[in-house]
Amino acid sequence: MAKQLRPGSLCIHAGWEPKNGEPIELPIIQSTTFKYDNSEEMARLFDLEKEGYFYTRLANPTNDAVARKICALEGGVGAVLTSSGQAANFYAVFNICEAGDHFITSNEIYGGTFNLFGVTLKKLGISCTFVSPDATDAELEAAFRPNTKLVFGETISNPGCKVFDIERFAHIAHAHGVPLVIDNTFATPVNCRPFEWGADIVTHSTTKYMDGHATQVGGCVVDSGRFPWLDYADKYPGLCSPDESYHGLTYTKAFGKMGYTTKLVAQLMRDLGSIPGPQNAFLLNLGLETLALRMRQHCANALRVAQFLHDDPRVAWVHYAGLEDDESHALAQKYMPQGTCGVIAFGLKGDRATAIRWMDSLEMINIVTHVADSRTCVLHPASHTHRQLSDEQLREAGVAPDLIRLSVGIEDVDDILDDIRQALDRL
Repeated sequence: MAKQLRPGSLCIHAGWEPKNGEPIELPIIQSTTFKYDNSEEMARLFDLEKEGYFYTRLANPTNDAVARKICALEGGVGAVLTSSGQAANFYAVFNICEAGDHFITSNEIYGGTFNLFGVTLKKLGISCTFVSPDATDAELEAAFRPNTKLVFGETISNPGCKVFDIERFAHIAHAHGVPLVIDNTFATPVNCRPFEWGADIVTHSTTKYMDGHATQVGGCVVDSGRFPWLDYADKYPGLCSPDESYHGLTYTKAFGKMGYTTKLVAQLMRDLGSIPGPQNAFLLNLGLETLALRMRQHCANALRVAQFLHDDPRVAWVHYAGLEDDESHALAQKYMPQGTCGVIAFGLKGDRATAIRWMDSLEMINIVTHVADSRTCVLHPASHTHRQLSDEQLREAGVAPDLIRLSVGIEDVDDILDDIRQALDRL
């Protein structure tokens, strides 16, 4: 399209542009493989000398159209869909790091990502240092090592709801010659575009707001195309030196700004295969079409709920960046002036058992291991998503034992408030 569309229009029109007589809705290309007329054409595809489709593990037209839509929303140059948000975060890091490397990450991140970085990647020889998003510049500087390859954070932390200072961390990362990777799942590109604040790579769990209906599990990695890999060629040999598994091809030299995403597909997806099925990508695309509308309603409802909880004497504390006295409010105004997300973290006066009794008294609101879809849902991370962590690790991850994660949906907000109120009345 010649005109640069706004996010609400990109949600509908980006990625799939039907030609004369073609279907208006993105087709599902449910095929593992693709036919060619001669062997030479197939050989050129395998040598990355020609663009095209030959096996869905590496590329599929339905998947690619949805990746292009997310790429357009984020303002990147290339994007790759993965089978889950966890796969997206793993690929984003593993595409840069290898055994013996190190990276820095905010400690206020999703529990599964905390475990991936702190436990699983360690088994692959990749270490990380967890830092508080509130760490001073001096403390952050001290975390860097000669083998540090990237810095990682979440736009809005899951489940603590703290806003990450993207610009500050990007400045420090770039001063050390490494990229900043941002998980933008909760804010979505409708409310925040991290590339505009200096981030280099963005990841998403598309399972959440992008899908919005709890119908598919997926992820996405988006590259800004701006990080100067070749300026630090010795630090990033995987991108800047010949890959013998592809006849000595060097990704950054052969593909320029697309080097990072090309390597992710040609090397990691080839060998590890964490792809979404085309049916999942189709469902994700349906969700994306209403993302801008839904995010407005999520944010409006969540602010009403947060204000109610803030003023209720039975509530001990509330974290929601839309509240004027929240510690993240100033950062939210800077990075997400149109709204943050629908997720609220709060604690009740009492103990863990108080949180459980309140949750078990809810009638409309669902207790589920999920967040960020059209239904209001609730979770007690210390008992559920983060239960593999010790109390000390919970504190390191910014998760209080009494923290309740409430994902406010798009139902009538008065029905949501009625359910919260009646459950509080039963305590």
